[in-house]
Amino acid sequence: MSVQTVFDAAHAEQRRVLIGYLPVGFPNLPESLAAMRTIVAAGVDIVEVGVPYSDPVIDGPTIAAAAQAALESGTRVRHVFDAVEAVAEAGAAPMVMSYWNPIERYGVAEFARQLALSGGAGIITPDLLPEEAGEWLSASDRYQLDRAFLVAPSSTDARLVSTTRACRGFVYAASVMGVTGIREATSGCAPELVRRLRAITELPVGVGLGVSDGVQAAAVASYADAVIVGSALVRCLSDAPDSDSGQQALHELVVSLAAAVRE
Repeated sequence: MSVQTVFDAAHAEQRRVLIGYLPVGFPNLPESLAAMRTIVAAGVDIVEVGVPYSDPVIDGPTIAAAAQAALESGTRVRHVFDAVEAVAEAGAAPMVMSYWNPIERYGVAEFARQLALSGGAGIITPDLLPEEAGEWLSASDRYQLDRAFLVAPSSTDARLVSTTRACRGFVYAASVMGVTGIREATSGCAPELVRRLRAITELPVGVGLGVSDGVQAAAVASYADAVIVGSALVRCLSDAPDSDSGQQALHELVVSLAAAVRE
């Protein structure tokens, strides 16, 4: 399933898209795959399949701790394709979310090939600049994969233009300057960033960093094409006393988020 298919379907239903992030291998590989199936069943349209990385420079403490636990439990890049298959089989579009180093070390062309074979829609690359992404641009074209680069409130107009031209599927708008994590209020900078993006591109815009509940999701959905939630989902698993409680907490949170983006 392509990202465009997801946004087209949401547009036809006059609603926004819900994107949820979970890291592969947290709290362990089987439970992480189960968690991804849970959020799809509860209403997530696109799953950001997180690649655990030892130096997550833009991730806050919740996701960083989960990534470290996943690595310590033996999760490796090859396990990402198991998660991609699980998401695709559950009926959502899998978008791998990864820092560039693990993909480069794995082999860009080979990663793209296996991602396509697993049913993946594409990759979100938070630390890769379009002008340094030549190998990825070629591989994604070859295997017809979507690619989402990040922009931020501090991005210049020229940077917005160059980044959106390199994107395919949607543009990832980071709503705040700083690391990921749950916040008490959504960013006041995000609406202006989305306005600037709409002036230069017809691609859908997804806004992430900080959304933690239905009220915040509804606020973001009032101006963005997609609402992106990460740390709040991971915390459902990290704060749970056992696996069943974690899955239940995930289900309940996503149901409320999905209702908010459908209002």
